[in-house]
Amino acid sequence: MKKILVLGAGLVSRPGVHYLLQQKELEVTVASRTLSKAEELVKGFPHGKARQINVENSEALTELIKEFDIVISLLPWIHHLKVAEFCLEHGKHMVTTSYVSQPMNELDEKVKAKGLLFLNEIGVDPGIDHMSAMKIIDELELEGGKVLHFYSYCGGLPAPQHNDNPFGYKFSWSPRGVVLASRNPARYLENGKVIEIEGKDLFRNYLVEEVEGLGQFEVYPNRDSLPYKDLYGLKNALTVKRGTYRNLGWCDTFYVLNQLGFIDETPVDFVEGNSYKNITAKVLNSNPDADLKSIIMDKVKIDKIDQVIFRLEWLGLFSDEVVRNANNLLDMLSNRLQEKLVYKPGEIDMIILKHTFIVENKDNSIDRITSTLIDFGIPNGDTSMARTVSLPMAIAVKMMANGKIKDTGVKIPNVKNIYQPIMIELENLGIRMTEKRERIN
Repeated sequence: MKKILVLGAGLVSRPGVHYLLQQKELEVTVASRTLSKAEELVKGFPHGKARQINVENSEALTELIKEFDIVISLLPWIHHLKVAEFCLEHGKHMVTTSYVSQPMNELDEKVKAKGLLFLNEIGVDPGIDHMSAMKIIDELELEGGKVLHFYSYCGGLPAPQHNDNPFGYKFSWSPRGVVLASRNPARYLENGKVIEIEGKDLFRNYLVEEVEGLGQFEVYPNRDSLPYKDLYGLKNALTVKRGTYRNLGWCDTFYVLNQLGFIDETPVDFVEGNSYKNITAKVLNSNPDADLKSIIMDKVKIDKIDQVIFRLEWLGLFSDEVVRNANNLLDMLSNRLQEKLVYKPGEIDMIILKHTFIVENKDNSIDRITSTLIDFGIPNGDTSMARTVSLPMAIAVKMMANGKIKDTGVKIPNVKNIYQPIMIELENLGIRMTEKRERIN
């Protein structure tokens, strides 16, 4: 019986952990700083165990890891490298749903030398996006076709019936990561030209796209798309662009928050115990009794600034409420968003993932291919975010435990022997892409 260690018992862990616990050939131990969370996850499963672990305690962590065959890190990404180094030391396979960092990638030769697999980016974005894109790319190559333009957009949002706040967003995972990502620079290839966007301008570079059956959404560029030209084998592509879906108004709002300085994690002495209004005035170098809304409108000149001001007021940034448990502006904002943008009992979330390919066929005709996932959470059950992140991971771990993946090194799921069986099993679990193809020239 293979022994699996899951590090972390957070918001996305349950569907994947339960999938693994249902496999009779696996023994699954969930380890968390909060023992009760781990115990809750494994409750009722005979092959499930719970352990308490503080991952900051390196000695305890390395001793724990050496007991298992495969280690899954659902910890914040900053801990993955430490886990990876201990897995390498003890000869253990590793799986994460996070992006491959440069230090993780640099372990590739050492991981191969030990005959190990460190499989990363096996969630939804990254994860299902890689696998569903590669399915089409590999099929086109067999046909003799070429991908000329590739667009891949994904977002986790409230289901339309529960989209009832001015931000058009609710959190099914940690808000701090979402807020931090709003400072990321972006880079992509479009019509043969590399486009580079500074973090401060990220949200001035969005477009509005229609998603069939759901309406219009904003899309802004997601990180660095250029590596995917090689990772996906898109040697003829003139466009390679990855992006993130949000409901209308999000980009303008976060552009203003960023311009004003609210996305700043530098510790300051005027946040804890102060009112939101006083803090906003301080950020604006103004008197709290001044017309703060007018100052913002003068400071950031964009269309629809009045709608942004409405959202900031709804959030409470002009109120007399007192801030607690934050010593910087970013944490203050993240905490406030988590308080206000919350799923009520029974409400559900939604994942949208859409690839668009413009392809040149063997006969020189041009087609548009779309591959779309629209997945909803389960009322009073697992979120779509949790299912689409943790189920691909769990399926991959089951395959690894059963010797179905022979690959070694630091990998992502962009090869057929990995992505094909995972996509088939995801369909069995109700997570499926819908593909359409039309002639456009």
